[in-house]
Amino acid sequence: MLSRRKFLAASAAAPLVLSRASGYAANEKLNLGFIGVGTMGRGHLGGFLGRNEVEVVAVCDVVKERLDSAKTTVEKKYADRIKSGDYKGVKTYGDFRELLAIKGLDAVVIATPDHWHAIPAVLAARAGKHIYCEKPLTQNLTDGRWIVNEVAKAKIIFQTGSQQRSEFGGHFRKAVEYVWNGRIGKLTTVRIGVGAAAIPCDLKGEPKPEGTDWDTWLGPAPEREYNSVLCPKGVHGHFPAWRNYQEYGGGQLADMGAHHFDIAQWAMGMDTNGPIEVIPPDPKSDRGLRFVYANGVVMIHNEFAKGKDGKEIKADCVFEGTEGTILVSRGGISSLPDTILKEPIGEKEKRVYASTDHKKNWLECIKSGKETICPAETGHRSASICHLGNIGYRLGRKLKWDAAKELFTDDAKANKELSREPRAKWKV
Repeated sequence: MLSRRKFLAASAAAPLVLSRASGYAANEKLNLGFIGVGTMGRGHLGGFLGRNEVEVVAVCDVVKERLDSAKTTVEKKYADRIKSGDYKGVKTYGDFRELLAIKGLDAVVIATPDHWHAIPAVLAARAGKHIYCEKPLTQNLTDGRWIVNEVAKAKIIFQTGSQQRSEFGGHFRKAVEYVWNGRIGKLTTVRIGVGAAAIPCDLKGEPKPEGTDWDTWLGPAPEREYNSVLCPKGVHGHFPAWRNYQEYGGGQLADMGAHHFDIAQWAMGMDTNGPIEVIPPDPKSDRGLRFVYANGVVMIHNEFAKGKDGKEIKADCVFEGTEGTILVSRGGISSLPDTILKEPIGEKEKRVYASTDHKKNWLECIKSGKETICPAETGHRSASICHLGNIGYRLGRKLKWDAAKELFTDDAKANKELSREPRAKWKV
């Protein structure tokens, strides 16, 4: 295992890669490493293995069975390209810092639990590696600004895994364009349909399985005994429930919320901004928290208007305006009245960033040096909504937010919720 001093020294000795964003030949493959190959990481691995623009050269995980499985997946895929049918070119690591030190590595995909996004992203940026990082971008708000600053300093290409901007039939992109072009009149209210905020972890300890580096899985999070709910044994096919606990994630409010709040911020033109107030509901309720923006728009968590039949008019994102409503989910888009969507957006009207493939967009931007559809600043601002919502539910009182300073106004207790001191061994 590399010491922090040795790793940073090695990174400092290789400054040439930092300005390589637009220095790739059109047919040159990007050497790609994966940090985290659980359920989400394996999905990304399969997606990138099918692309001729990249060569997966290394994988990293704290569970040996997952590491071995990912290695086998890569080798089987690439063995088909050569006559011998035998490929042994992928390296495996239990420590992501060793992966980052590989000579010739161009970029990394980070698909670890949320509490393990910031440190790998920062060290990857310092090592000059382009980054695709899963959403929500961080476990706490301050870490998000840390990533943004380091990415800007390194001048690398960063893509947040907010795939709804590029994919899912283009429904969310269409909704954003209709809002931008005033098809529902003046936007007044946005309603986001996602689950509850995070809760403190109260899981009991279990025997740690052989081959699992539990201490490294915890990383900067507080020390506790192993539990399979947080880190399932071996190779599994579900999304682990570490997402529900505030020590590692932000609950469903942040997990799916990072997708849907991201679309809401996009539609409101708030990719680099945020609300001015956070107003939680009655303390007994886990829904109905409100974000108030300076232009008067109110965004509401999981509370919907009712139709004439008394049923809630629900969708992933609901945009209500003075002249109508747009409802959009991964499965489709509709409007009230339905005539709103009948006239398509014209070529001379406001259009969204042209991307229909999130991974491809990242790879193309690495080649061209252009900014991705969801860069670090945007990913951070979307995740910030999730953090503010969780803090609002925890404190149960109205909060005033300064989006420019990224601080609560005259509220020391609330500001303490914006960051977390990592365990001593993981201070960077």
